[in-house]
Amino acid sequence: MTNDVLNNLRPATGSRKKTKRIGRGQGSGHGKTATRGHKGAKSRSGHKFRLWFEGGQMPLTRRLPKFGFTPRNRQEPQIINVEILEKLFAEKRLSNPVTPETLFKAGVISKKNEKVKILGNGDLKAKVEISAHAFSKSAVSKIEAAGGKVSVLS
Repeated sequence: MTNDVLNNLRPATGSRKKTKRIGRGQGSGHGKTATRGHKGAKSRSGHKFRLWFEGGQMPLTRRLPKFGFTPRNRQEPQIINVEILEKLFAEKRLSNPVTPETLFKAGVISKKNEKVKILGNGDLKAKVEISAHAFSKSAVSKIEAAGGKVSVLS
């Protein structure tokens, strides 16, 4: 009965470990340099190396060659091939006229407000009236050969 009284509760033996008390004199075994070793930045107070610091070695970002140019506000159009249009017309998921809004509703493009470009990969048999922001030359020729119309959005 005395073992289950609340004031007798203790953690299991060996589950709790005493914290290492550093810098409490020579007798503790962790005195003098207090486990920091001798000299150097890591032994000083207030030391903090940045994540990319390599100990004075020439950093990786400075060792690698720099090349090219990346524009900050680059806008890549969402690309659709002619073969995808043919497949959607065959499945009757699209009907004329085709606009970026109808493509978004059909689930072909993921972003409603970004530009759409039609490329000429694949074959097209359906008569498509399509309006998009850009077309490749081969896409225009395939759409017009199938009897469709192309209109470029601004």
